[in-house]
Amino acid sequence: MSGTHVRNSTEESKSTLFLPIAGTYLLESKDHHKTAIIPTFTLFFLSPAVAELLSGSAPPSEFFNPIAFLLLTSLYGSGAVLMRELMRRWEKGYGSLLLLGAAYGIIEEGLMVKSFFDPAWPDLGVLGTFGRWLGINWVWAEMLTIYHAVYSVTISVLLVELAFPSYSREHWVSDRALTGFTALLTGVVLFGHFVLTHYLPKFLPYLSSLLMATLFIFAAWKLPSDFGKHGFVQLRRPAHFLVAGFLGTMGFFIIFWALPFLLPSPVIVMLFGLLLVFGFASFLQRYDWGEKSDLHRLALASGGLLFFILLAPLQELNETGVDNPRGMGLVGLASLVGLILLGWYTKRRSQIGSSIESVV
Repeated sequence: MSGTHVRNSTEESKSTLFLPIAGTYLLESKDHHKTAIIPTFTLFFLSPAVAELLSGSAPPSEFFNPIAFLLLTSLYGSGAVLMRELMRRWEKGYGSLLLLGAAYGIIEEGLMVKSFFDPAWPDLGVLGTFGRWLGINWVWAEMLTIYHAVYSVTISVLLVELAFPSYSREHWVSDRALTGFTALLTGVVLFGHFVLTHYLPKFLPYLSSLLMATLFIFAAWKLPSDFGKHGFVQLRRPAHFLVAGFLGTMGFFIIFWALPFLLPSPVIVMLFGLLLVFGFASFLQRYDWGEKSDLHRLALASGGLLFFILLAPLQELNETGVDNPRGMGLVGLASLVGLILLGWYTKRRSQIGSSIESVV
């Protein structure tokens, strides 16, 4: 068989791949004239599923309540789509997406539900008093800003872009649709601010959260497009990044949920949080994240989610909480299967790409 024929047939097989998602197969086409509605709405529903369902913040009985489901998907989904759209329209990288995700976290937790300020917010626990100063729950605010930046936005976007690689570098929605998602997020935030929560923070702390969100968005716009992409160390095996992602998530929860009981100073806890963020960023910047890094990116994200997957069945055994944890084991299992299928697809796609290069 001639090289030209092999290349054409291989490219043809690459252009039509069966993509496994949630146990089904969706046909992904390389025809860019088709609308990006599937990846857009995959992200729209995946972001709240990662941030609320898999984490156990909203177990199945709460997450799939029709009203809660509508609210959570409208909030997280529109936010993730908007932040991803800004990143691609500005032609930026994942460093900018993390900053945009931090801005989203401030919009949700600071401007909408006001948990940054409310000392009686139900999920605070000891963080309602530990680290509270000048009307702000400082340790909680830092924790939730990091959490939303990493899990609600960046990991969710990364997984969807790996699932739909032919759309990963493009913007997905029209200007009109972008306006619609912006209006949806604005409406949900206003609804949450005035209807769902009645706590009234002081004006200056509330204004500061608005300014911080604006600064994060501005920083994302100014950050160089190739920031953190071209390190001096060759990528190691994907398993290395799987472990790194897992340890990063475990360290995150140790710092913000264990250290407040062990250390007397909130400032020290917050410094540990910043050390984790900048230390992990420095670790990733050492590597050269070239075109052949999809498996490594997936491994890193999967490691971060593996902590929640292993925790899910244990949550179901806990019957002392306010929420009904029934079904969390199934959520963890479904998430694990989904990541395995995505890993199989990403590896197969990488092998096809290598075959094409060897023929050419």
